[in-house]
Amino acid sequence: MRYLLAFPLIALVLIAYNVMVFTDPGWLWAEAMRFNMLSGASLSLQWADMLIMSALFLLFIEVLKAARVGSLTIIDHIMSTAVFIVALVEFLLVEKAGTAPFVTLLAISLIDVVAGYSISIRSARRDVAFSGGGPV
Repeated sequence: MRYLLAFPLIALVLIAYNVMVFTDPGWLWAEAMRFNMLSGASLSLQWADMLIMSALFLLFIEVLKAARVGSLTIIDHIMSTAVFIVALVEFLLVEKAGTAPFVTLLAISLIDVVAGYSISIRSARRDVAFSGGGPV
């Protein structure tokens, strides 16, 4: 159960993207929901927009997870890096991954990796106590 905490949540959104484009590519651009605004405008959200908003929410959770201290944090960073590398390879080699929403998801995955390592390094610096005394 502890190892589930190390699972990179951004992978779920990338899996959902792949399910969408490989079952029916048009589904990505289909309308997910519509809101009538008080101004009279009509806001239409596509499934691609919903994926990106979901990824941003999960990125927030991933940043909170990166603030933890422990051995699982290292596994989390390694797995997030692996997810980013797989997504990058998919972007470069798979035609259906060559879309603006996928590039945005790829950027979110990169931010997850960089933020995770940065926060962990910052936390580790705070945990190290330096003594002001002379030589030991």
